[in-house]
Amino acid sequence: MPASTAGRASACARLPLQHVDLLYDPASSRATQRRAGRNNATVVIRKLLRRVFRRDAAKPQAAARSEPAVIAQIRHGIARSRILPAAGKVCDTLQGAGHKAYVVGGAVRDLIAGIEPKDYDVATSATPEQVRELFRRSRIIGRRFRIVHVMIGGETLEVSTFRAAHDPAGETDVHGRVLRDNVFGSQLEDAARRDFTVNALYYDPSNETVIDYHHGVADLKQKTLRMIGDPAQRYREDPVRMLRAVRLAAKLGLTIDPLARAPIREMASLLENVPAARLFDEMLKLLLSGHAVECLTQLREDGLHHGLLPLLDVILEQPLGQRFVWLSLEKTDARVRDDKPVSPGFLFATLLWHEVLAAWDKRKAAGETPQNALFAAMDEVLDAQADKLAITRRIAGDIKDIWALQPRFAQRSGKRPLRVIEQPRFRAGYDFLRLRAESGEIEHDEADWWERFANGSQEERQAMLVPEKGPARKRRRRRRKPAEDGADSGGAASQSDSDPETESESN
Repeated sequence: MPASTAGRASACARLPLQHVDLLYDPASSRATQRRAGRNNATVVIRKLLRRVFRRDAAKPQAAARSEPAVIAQIRHGIARSRILPAAGKVCDTLQGAGHKAYVVGGAVRDLIAGIEPKDYDVATSATPEQVRELFRRSRIIGRRFRIVHVMIGGETLEVSTFRAAHDPAGETDVHGRVLRDNVFGSQLEDAARRDFTVNALYYDPSNETVIDYHHGVADLKQKTLRMIGDPAQRYREDPVRMLRAVRLAAKLGLTIDPLARAPIREMASLLENVPAARLFDEMLKLLLSGHAVECLTQLREDGLHHGLLPLLDVILEQPLGQRFVWLSLEKTDARVRDDKPVSPGFLFATLLWHEVLAAWDKRKAAGETPQNALFAAMDEVLDAQADKLAITRRIAGDIKDIWALQPRFAQRSGKRPLRVIEQPRFRAGYDFLRLRAESGEIEHDEADWWERFANGSQEERQAMLVPEKGPARKRRRRRRKPAEDGADSGGAASQSDSDPETESESN
């Protein structure tokens, strides 16, 4: 008997009888084989699924192609006549000096999407110093990324040098945010560094072609916002990209790719590590994009607003506050789309107003005078917001002026209304008052009265003033200062000149 067989027999001899029967039962053996077969099939299926999903996940994150797609004007639709002449001139100058130069990023994206660009950026193989030498009216700026501002006529263009792939050993904070990175590279590397595929497009004015490394034109046509590289890693490098994704999706009517959207909620806390001034700039772009309603809705859904407007949840839980904020954003979007001016101060004043109201009421209930309570409430709310957004002093001043006017609109007697309409911020304050009436916070009569008063003639305004309540206060007469010795004649002359009765007696 072979040793292996003997071993099995010996093992069986040591088992109870029923166990020995099971070991040699043919039906049991077949069942074991079937289970093993199912297990093997499960393993194969799992491996296959992993391969499929890994391949699908890698598609949008694939490295840039070494040979990009060169898209002709007939396909992308951007003729040189559509771009800013100054941008074409910058590219011509750089190319004439032997450098590569393209209109890049948002301007190309917007032109393909049929939107008029707000500004133009140029990417080049020239270093900042070489760019500076070619343009007399230019200056090098920036610490984290050194770029050149080139002034041509009344236009200022941002010119940046192609940058190399990010070095993992480069300077970052503890959360992975890139702090300094000025390593120059090739156009291929520069395209791979950009955040979204629709922003990695290079337009050459000399031949009207678009250089596309990441299928950005196709994504734009298919209404998809796709991240270049691993989304989690790109958000870690620059958390502001999460806000940019929301803004661009709303502005261009794109759907954020699921792989790019998935990490946003769990990584939203990274915004706390971004400088408040930079967050304020990005928030301003978002609110003035003409799609503020969609952007703010998306921010709340993804939990991003906690790092920007921490008071927003409290405000929107109140029916009046929610209606007030959405009404303000809808009116702002309409003004932006109609190319009308929009005041950032007015916008932030509306977003934070109901929090000021709550703090104001609380202080008045504690015994503070209404005026002191209001100014203290304004400082309290703005100080709380300053930890998240570095609202500039000028805008903060506008916000306070608008808020401070609101209780003065309740005064319609004496000369107070005449003084109110002379205030520099009266029109903004009145628009704010009208918004409060439309949201249901106050009666429409108050806003209507001020509209008629502001547009009325001097006589109509006097007739609209409400009479003072109670007896008129008498002014205290100022006591005349006694004349000094040696000035009697002068004092007498002054008395005579000012008193007609004395004058008639002397005559």
